[in-house]
Amino acid sequence: MESNENRNMPEEQEVSVEQTEEQLSEQRQIRREKLQALRDAGRDPFVQETWDVSAHSQDIKNNFDAMDGKDVSVAGRIMTKRIMGKAAFIDVQDKQGRIQAYVKRDDIGEEDYKWFKTYDIGDIVGIVGKVFKTQTGEISVHAEKLVLLSKSIQVLPDKFKGLVDQDIRYRQRYVDLIMNPEVKETFIKRAKIVKEIKRVLEEKYGFLEVDTPILTTIAGGANARPFDTHHNTLDIDMKLRISNELFLKRLIVGGLDRVYEMGKMFRNEGMDRNHNPEFTSMECYMAYGNMESVMDVTEQVVYNAAMAVNGTPIITYQGKSFDVTPPWKRLNMADAVKEITGVDFDKIESDEDARKAAIGYGMNPEEVSSWTRGKIIAEMFEEYCEDVPGYLDGPVFVVGHPVEISPLAKRDPKDPRITRRFEAYINGWEVANAFSELNDPIDQYERFVEQQRQLDTGVDDEAHPMDMDFVNALEVGLPPTGGLGIGIDRVIMLITDAPSIRDIILFPTMKPLDEKGKKSEGAEAEKKVIDFSKVEIEPLFTDYVDFDTFSKSDFRAVKVLECTEVPKSKKLLRFVLDDGTPEKRVILSGIKEFYSPEELVGKTCIAIVNLPPREMMGETSNGMLISAVNDYDGGEMLNLLMVDDNIPAGAKLY
Repeated sequence: MESNENRNMPEEQEVSVEQTEEQLSEQRQIRREKLQALRDAGRDPFVQETWDVSAHSQDIKNNFDAMDGKDVSVAGRIMTKRIMGKAAFIDVQDKQGRIQAYVKRDDIGEEDYKWFKTYDIGDIVGIVGKVFKTQTGEISVHAEKLVLLSKSIQVLPDKFKGLVDQDIRYRQRYVDLIMNPEVKETFIKRAKIVKEIKRVLEEKYGFLEVDTPILTTIAGGANARPFDTHHNTLDIDMKLRISNELFLKRLIVGGLDRVYEMGKMFRNEGMDRNHNPEFTSMECYMAYGNMESVMDVTEQVVYNAAMAVNGTPIITYQGKSFDVTPPWKRLNMADAVKEITGVDFDKIESDEDARKAAIGYGMNPEEVSSWTRGKIIAEMFEEYCEDVPGYLDGPVFVVGHPVEISPLAKRDPKDPRITRRFEAYINGWEVANAFSELNDPIDQYERFVEQQRQLDTGVDDEAHPMDMDFVNALEVGLPPTGGLGIGIDRVIMLITDAPSIRDIILFPTMKPLDEKGKKSEGAEAEKKVIDFSKVEIEPLFTDYVDFDTFSKSDFRAVKVLECTEVPKSKKLLRFVLDDGTPEKRVILSGIKEFYSPEELVGKTCIAIVNLPPREMMGETSNGMLISAVNDYDGGEMLNLLMVDDNIPAGAKLY
């Protein structure tokens, strides 16, 4: 079949340069006028209810020999359009990808072709035609019928720049999925991983999927800060669940020996590249099992998920590789602390000696003063071991958790100071938490009493609250049980090589925009009025600095592309910056107390970019962001130096 694709200079209907908001508004108005013209002519696309799709783009390409010359019916979004007088080529994007369609006036009719020429990039069409291959070898559909199914009155990003703004990508995931095929592939992989995890649990281990409440009066099962809400009909305060553990164990008491649930959990805590307040977790409970039983489940779930999606047990994440083939190694928490810090808790028996050792190593004396030996082991592991580069790349099971931080785990009969618990780590991330479940109701009650005391006195605002109904369930009788919780989002991040948890959540929570499209600071937000009579500044330096030495500092304007909290750090924010070079720059800055990460994304700041790299909390910081610091009314005040957004990234300060 002959085509005219190489005989004429095509009129290509695609936006190829970045446009101003005024130009985009004009284009949107033109599209509305086109829609009205279609309606006036009795061609309203929105009256179309269905289209009989018989084939998809990639299936046609994969089976061309069998489909050559056959009639097909396809549907999708116009992504390119090249008009050459009486004929045209369009690329139509469906769920599998793109396929070219050849549209000729004589084949679809003069009237339909006239209207077709007015269609825009982004419009959705249905096409009936024959499969063929063009002179250049491109598999295509020769249209015999073309129907407009939906009119796009928005303007898609141009094909050259694409949709690269991370903030817009998260807010407008529907556009992100259209413009970035790899994003769609990530979420297809997510669905496959979830399906495979459920298959392993059900077919290999015989678990039953159940549903438990999301709204609850007691947010139990974990140590975390919940979201609060109110039930109007019952007139009671409620919380969104932070875990489904206690409900699932009630079901084990009731005789459902193996149960699991995969669903959303909610923790009203910080956001960074590994944490989102709304996240997906899977918890399963195995009657007559123990910690080792669910170790096996953990290994098999992750191994099979990796195999199902990537066909290999080798997970490659951001340049690192991890072999998740079972069995995984084990690491005792106290041994890890000894290996990294040199503090040997096997030789320390009392709380007082543990405090002295911790303070001697450099921990805060005020914080340590009320801690027990077990609490100190856990805090030193978290502070000094978790962030050592490569140390917990794993996969590895960390065992030997002190009883003070494990209120729901069975004590180790060989050493009652620790519990039968593990946390699984990959890439230094905790991806799973599991116990031989505590089923002694008296022990459980006493631990809840202590946790509630810490909650009431403000010692730990994430301590576990008392749950008398759960204690009652244990008194009815919980068999020996192995319990496991897996952070599904983190496993998906690893298997799909996604740099941020937001990249694998379809609609991550974002700060709302105001009517001007700017991030809303809230209805009551007002510009802070500074009483400069309360400001105290450091005395000016009296020593002169050599001018040539000072001039070697390279001050540059930088654009904030991403800003996230650094896990386990009370001070640090992690910035990904555009410094005007092709490479993205990462700088860590201790301003978390003064700014939330979201409010800084998109800002233009000033940084020194030629300082030596520094290791901070397991990250490499390449430079320094400039802030203004002073004392104010008895406290410290800090302002990150932000400048006009019209200043380009990389502009040098003189």
